[in-house]
Amino acid sequence: MADGAGAEGTAMSDLQGAKALVRAFYAALDAAEGPDVAGVMARFCAPDLLWRGFHPFDEQSGPEAVAQTFWVPLKSALRPLRRRLDLFFAGRNHGDGAVWVASMGHLMGLFDAPWLGIRPTRRIAMLRYAAFHRVENGAITETAMFFDIPHLMMQAGQNPFPPQTGAHLVQPGPVDHDGLLFQPQDPEEGERTLAAIEFMVKDIGGGWRGGADHSLVDELRRSWNEDMIWWGPAGIGATYTIERYAEQHSGAFRAAFAGRVFNGHVCRIAEGKFGGFFGWPNLTLQPTGGFMGMPATGQAGDMRVIDMYRREGDKLSENWVFIDLLHFWKQQGLDVLGRMQGLTA
Repeated sequence: MADGAGAEGTAMSDLQGAKALVRAFYAALDAAEGPDVAGVMARFCAPDLLWRGFHPFDEQSGPEAVAQTFWVPLKSALRPLRRRLDLFFAGRNHGDGAVWVASMGHLMGLFDAPWLGIRPTRRIAMLRYAAFHRVENGAITETAMFFDIPHLMMQAGQNPFPPQTGAHLVQPGPVDHDGLLFQPQDPEEGERTLAAIEFMVKDIGGGWRGGADHSLVDELRRSWNEDMIWWGPAGIGATYTIERYAEQHSGAFRAAFAGRVFNGHVCRIAEGKFGGFFGWPNLTLQPTGGFMGMPATGQAGDMRVIDMYRREGDKLSENWVFIDLLHFWKQQGLDVLGRMQGLTA
């Protein structure tokens, strides 16, 4: 009993230490400007940091590259940049037991200079993001940071996609405003959350049978509470309740892709009633036409996705979704950023 309690205490201490490191990193990074950004990155991240971001940033290696390629240009465009956190939690990866810290929220500022060819508005703008950080030996060794660029484009009046099936919103955090898990959590609650996420993943991964062998709504009810909210990316939008989620996203998604392949997750963690995962890529899909108003291409493409979840009871109630749609559609021959930059040149 004592050994088990000691191991549990050590595991909790590891998570709390990792969370403290990432919180200190965020505070220093958010306060840094210009040349100081690279120094902050070097102080908290390993020299061989692997950073995964959405198109056009993709994979970056080392703190200096991440600072100069991503953070300095973004901080020059949205200023003064402020982080508004909605979720913050940690856990041990379901696969290898590594410690990861996850967060989600918005990076907010006055959009005063162009970024990626998006026109500045001189008004407040919010870039929604989610991030996973692997922490080893007191340093961040891997980061996956996914951010909804089309959402920012829409705020600037440059809608890159046809009308979406869900609602376009600046998306809030969890309904109870309790997603910042700075303090230790009951490990059993995290286990319940991870079990609910894994049940949903395996249920879908069995072949997306909903609507064929049985009703899609009935399938979704096995994993989701009736009043679930799906906070989808710009281009798809948000939807509420199982029936409207089936109508406004899930059904259309399944109908639009053949040869769906699940590639697994790099990280899947949970703490308390919150959890999430990311893949690189999660899915490989072949469009058969119609999804997001796009024609069929017959060309398989990869989807890089972060999903964040809130559990209520034994089922899931909220899901915040980040999909690298710019990368996916570029594989289909539509270069959204290139087209926009050509129009604004």
